[in-house]
Amino acid sequence: MKWLEHLKTVNHHKRLVMELCFKVGLYGQGIRHDLSKYSPTEFLVGAKYYQGNRSPNDAERKDKGYTSAWLHHKGRNKHHLEYWIDYGMGENDKMIGMKMPVRYVVEMFCDRVAASKTYKGKEYKDSDPYEYFLRSRSHYIIHPSTEKLLEKMLRMLRDEGEEKTLAYIRTVILRNKIFL
Repeated sequence: MKWLEHLKTVNHHKRLVMELCFKVGLYGQGIRHDLSKYSPTEFLVGAKYYQGNRSPNDAERKDKGYTSAWLHHKGRNKHHLEYWIDYGMGENDKMIGMKMPVRYVVEMFCDRVAASKTYKGKEYKDSDPYEYFLRSRSHYIIHPSTEKLLEKMLRMLRDEGEEKTLAYIRTVILRNKIFL
């Protein structure tokens, strides 16, 4: 029953993000995180392409050449950098990453940590979210200050651990809205 396993994975991920968000003081965002994953548009596709050790979006993309669930998801969840892509106002009007509000960059950090924990399981290390960032950053369309803040938090997690990083996010980054 792939749908049940998918539901367990979504619930586990959502719970981890909620716990991380609560630790930094983002209570509302923690509760609302990824609610669109329960919509039929995302849930049914996720259940069909469920793999257990990675996002179902990868399998749907391989099968169809695109992923309807991801296109739906990124347009409804402000913690994804893709939500913040828009046309620039320069000469060429190319697509650019817009500056994200700090609270959504922090939620994106929590989301990446929780995704790594969900898919890596007992093999998870605090360096995993940073390593994923490094592997993926070449294709990101992201505002430089957003990228700088996300990378700072991921490096701190890698180098100083979760407890110290979450305390820093709560007491310095969110309190002072630094870096953006």
